[in-house]
Amino acid sequence: MANDPLFIIAMIGCLVVAGILIWGIGTFSVGSDDNGKKSNKIMQYRIIAQFVAVVLIVGYVWLRQRGGN
Repeated sequence: MANDPLFIIAMIGCLVVAGILIWGIGTFSVGSDDNGKKSNKIMQYRIIAQFVAVVLIVGYVWLRQRGGN
């Protein structure tokens, strides 16, 4: 499984989502009004990245259930 390129891409997608989440929470903690708007935008990026990661994971599972290598 660790040698499968699609699995590796899906895991990278999950790590990107976690990184964006940590970045967004970090900007929330600063507390200024401008950082609130920035944090909101970062969290919107997280939602997009999370959607991509879920699509990759579902695609991986679907391909493996169909008997793909």
